[in-house]
Amino acid sequence: MKPIADLRKDYTHGGLSEAEAGDDPFALFRSWFDAAQTAGLPEPNAMTLATADVAGKPAARIVLLKGFDERGFVFFSNYDSRKGREMETNPFAALVFLWHEFERSIRIEGGIQKTTDEESDAYFSTRPAGSRLGAWASRQSEVIPDRSVLEAEHAALLGRFADGEIPRPPHWGGYRLVPNSIEFWQGRSSRLHDRLRFRSEGSQWIRERLAP
Repeated sequence: MKPIADLRKDYTHGGLSEAEAGDDPFALFRSWFDAAQTAGLPEPNAMTLATADVAGKPAARIVLLKGFDERGFVFFSNYDSRKGREMETNPFAALVFLWHEFERSIRIEGGIQKTTDEESDAYFSTRPAGSRLGAWASRQSEVIPDRSVLEAEHAALLGRFADGEIPRPPHWGGYRLVPNSIEFWQGRSSRLHDRLRFRSEGSQWIRERLAP
C-alpha cells in the first residue's frame, strides 16, 4: 500500500478554454451533466451539499440533484433534518459535483429557497412507494435506540396506507439553490488546472478565470 501522501494522479483528459465554456453557465452545466450521463457514470446527479448553522459551523453530505434550470438547482429532503434546520436559519449553501472519469468538478454557491408545494407534490408522486413510505417513517437526523424503531414505524405505515395512496408528508419537500457563483474545474497536467467561474452581477453572468 502506498503512503497516503504519495497518492496522486496527473490529469490529462482535456482542458477548458473560454471559447469552450461560452457565456451561459447553465448551458455548460447541461453539457457536462449530459456527458456524464451519456457515459454511464454511476449516479451523475450525486452532489455534496454543504450548509452551516447560525454560528457558522459547517456540515456536508451527499444528496441527489432532481432538476435544474435558469432558476437554480433542485433537491428534496426532510425539512426537520439537520440540513433542513440549518437552511431554515441560514439560507445559503454550496454544492459540489465530482466526475472522476472526466477529471471534472463543479462548485455552486447561492441562496436557498423552498420549492412550491405543487413542485414538491409533483416530484413526490413519482417516487417509488417504498421511498414515499420512507419519507414518513424516518425522523431524519434524530437519535433512535436501534433499527427496530424504524422497522416498526415502517410496518405501521404499511397498514396506514394499505390502499396505496401515500401523500407527501408535511415535513418533506424540495429546495432550490439559486446560484450566485458557478465554478467549472477541469483537471490539467502538472496541476495547472482550468478553473472558470461564472459570477452573477445583477442579471448578468461575469466569467472569470481563477488561478489553480
